[in-house]
Amino acid sequence: MNCVNLDRVNRTHLPIAGGKGANLGELRQAGFPVPPGFCITTSVYDAVVGQSARMDSFYEKLSLLKAEDYKEIRSLSQRMRQHIIGLPIPDEMIEDILGAWREMGDHPVVAVRSSATAEDLPTASFAGQQDTFLNVTGERQLFEAIRQCWSSLFSERAIAYRINSGFDHRSVRLAVIVQLLIVPDVSGVMFTADPITGNRRVISIDASFGLGEALVSGLVNPDLYQVRQGEIVKKQISCKQSAVCTLTGGGTAVEGIPEQKQKEQALSDEEIVTLARIGERIQAHYGSEQDIEWCLSGGQFYIVQARPITSIFPIPKASDDGLHIYFSFGHIQMMTDAMSPAGMSIWQTPRERAFVGEGRVEPLVEAGGRLFMDATRSLKDSLARKVTLQMIGKMDALIASAARQILDRFPVKEKSTSDWEGLEEMLPRLATQVLKDMLEGEGQAAYKEVEDGADHYVDICRQRLDECGGADKITYIHQNFESLGHYLMGENFHYMVASMVAQHLLELLAKWWNFDGGELITLNKSLPFNVTGEMGLELGDVADICRPYPELVAYLRNAAEDGFMEGLDAIAGGPEFKAAFAQWLERYGVRCPGEIDIMRTRWAERPYMLIPSIVGHLDSVKHGEHRERFRQGEQEAERAAGRILSQVRSREDGAFKERIVSRLITVYRSFMGLREHHKFVLVRHLALYRKVVLELGDDLAVEGVLPARDDIFFLALPEMKEILNGSFEDDVPSLIAARKESFKHYQRLQPPRVFTSEGEIIEGRLEGGDAPEGALIGLPVSPGIVEGRARVVLDPSTAALKEGEILVAPFTDPGWTPLFQQAKGLITEIGGMMTHGSVIAREYGIPAIVGVDRATTLIRDGALLRLDGTAGHVIVLEEAHTMA
Repeated sequence: MNCVNLDRVNRTHLPIAGGKGANLGELRQAGFPVPPGFCITTSVYDAVVGQSARMDSFYEKLSLLKAEDYKEIRSLSQRMRQHIIGLPIPDEMIEDILGAWREMGDHPVVAVRSSATAEDLPTASFAGQQDTFLNVTGERQLFEAIRQCWSSLFSERAIAYRINSGFDHRSVRLAVIVQLLIVPDVSGVMFTADPITGNRRVISIDASFGLGEALVSGLVNPDLYQVRQGEIVKKQISCKQSAVCTLTGGGTAVEGIPEQKQKEQALSDEEIVTLARIGERIQAHYGSEQDIEWCLSGGQFYIVQARPITSIFPIPKASDDGLHIYFSFGHIQMMTDAMSPAGMSIWQTPRERAFVGEGRVEPLVEAGGRLFMDATRSLKDSLARKVTLQMIGKMDALIASAARQILDRFPVKEKSTSDWEGLEEMLPRLATQVLKDMLEGEGQAAYKEVEDGADHYVDICRQRLDECGGADKITYIHQNFESLGHYLMGENFHYMVASMVAQHLLELLAKWWNFDGGELITLNKSLPFNVTGEMGLELGDVADICRPYPELVAYLRNAAEDGFMEGLDAIAGGPEFKAAFAQWLERYGVRCPGEIDIMRTRWAERPYMLIPSIVGHLDSVKHGEHRERFRQGEQEAERAAGRILSQVRSREDGAFKERIVSRLITVYRSFMGLREHHKFVLVRHLALYRKVVLELGDDLAVEGVLPARDDIFFLALPEMKEILNGSFEDDVPSLIAARKESFKHYQRLQPPRVFTSEGEIIEGRLEGGDAPEGALIGLPVSPGIVEGRARVVLDPSTAALKEGEILVAPFTDPGWTPLFQQAKGLITEIGGMMTHGSVIAREYGIPAIVGVDRATTLIRDGALLRLDGTAGHVIVLEEAHTMA
């Protein structure tokens, strides 16, 4: 079939009508005001392009391009478009097209629109990638426009978009939509959800005079209207100086708008509300938020395009119809990438409250491949609100800032006794433990207690998993993770509380007893008993083993991953390095970047991931320098403590006050480092779970249930259990294929820190204080001022820093620690005073600021920076392109 009337097209006809054509036909059949027309199907495109012997060569060249190959893309695009425009159209197809066109009237004036099979999709809109031609008159212009549409499938922007989105160039085809041209008085775009804030309750309308090309191409600032539940809540009337209008002989031109009309409201209030209702009906028809192009002619609205909004972040499913507020779990855990279904299902295990009551913790909810905490209940309780915002603020200052902006929407309710059941029993016990720690606790003994307890708990888990079989392993994983919170927050939690109490008291006493509180941050340097800090130091020791062996260093720089460990045996110094590296991996190999997701490959499974960091250490740090820096940090902390105590000693009752402050400093430095052990114990358990899941993946792949072993991670744990029990009803390969596509889409989305159940994203703000004009503002977490070249890193497993470079990253979890030895400073987009990067930066004496919004895009690799970790800002002194 070469041509088909839009009245016979619906959403199932994507392969022959393309995304735009399928949607327009669907809307027209559903009774929406879509201009009449027909579709030149993809079979015509196939026939025209298929006759070319050169297309295979073009496709081969396209497959080799990357999105950043701008010149090559431009050159190939020009050649392909010229080639396609010159291809002949078979006579019978010409006759079919002309026949369909003539059925529209006597020499109808039409709009000719491209409709690709990879556009207007639920997860990829491809908006504006192909061409549209308006006011097309006569046969010659009609076929010129059709050829131009076909060729636009290989425009520069379409090629680059497909490369970025992972679409195969060969698989994409193009239909052409021919519709009667509506010459509008007003036209524009309507989003059935606010595209800026994501609020699903707000319809946003842009409107300008004339054809919509003026708005789409950015020639005019349109009016902005926003409608919420049938009521206009915002009107922003712009000065519309020009419009795109039709020409008598075909085509369009930009014309000026009379001055007296430029500031007129393009749509009346009644028309705004009417259009919004049409948008609501279209959204209801599709069941998802829509990006709609419309026009108004003679008092009648017409819809000329509708496609899913793919850029807004999905909303979690709320437990009720009330307003909910969600905090990003990924921002709190320093890992904002999309997670696997298997990884998320572990974290969504229902958990008993670790401290209070017999009830259950509100489960983490999923949206867009990420997990979110529903903080609604906490923010409605006066005490829980204070604790939550204080704790969250230490993890990510921008989350707390965003939440505070909308607290008035979550009024505090009277305390429910059920919420605080058990406090009477828990608080005295915890207070007794903390008081004992404050009076007589000793760091080395606490460290041994924490280490021994963790080893015992992990050993129990390993033993029980070895004893279980089949579905019982999955059941035990849930049970173990459910109880893990009690262990982590029950057995040794008092040490963390003691260190936090000591910190808070020191801050208070600095004001009451008038000593320099600015010295307190130096007490964070080189904290003892921090397992993550030790991990980085010990990896530096492993790297230093290589220094006397040039052949070994050369091997590390150049060796391929395959057979890497085995190849060490034949090189001088290789066996010593291998033994030390293996010992390091024995303890820390359970970790990796993004370690909270069990889908992530652990260092022990793929040691080669660490080689860039080891080589970077050799290049940027002298032998033993990392240990010397740590010792210097210890000395600086000791001197800061001495200065504080000297000031206190000189006050009234100085000897008494000195004893108190001295003990608080000891408690703080002895126990604060232990906070990292909680995450380490958790990750050791996740590594055990991963091993079980991979073994299950092996079995199911051998049985033919899974296409491949690692596909197991695209199943949730309850689904794995159902498969093993024989009760799973869905087609497993189809389900996994669909989830892989969703996962690719989710990876491209940026998760919000804070948003509501209406989809509204709340942005936090940090105050810039006296920062210089143009400075990027963040939260100062490790003091000092340094200058150096920026090294923007998105994947730590492939990165190494050169001497003097400042690490710029979206976030850092413990998997990033190997890079810290090499960094002169640290800048992250996410974080708070007590998150991983902040703690390790202070330990290693690296100036650092966190919470610098969009740092990895605003700072270019190689730019010269001045980082002020004391004041909390960074200045770009010299852009990267000016480097010699």
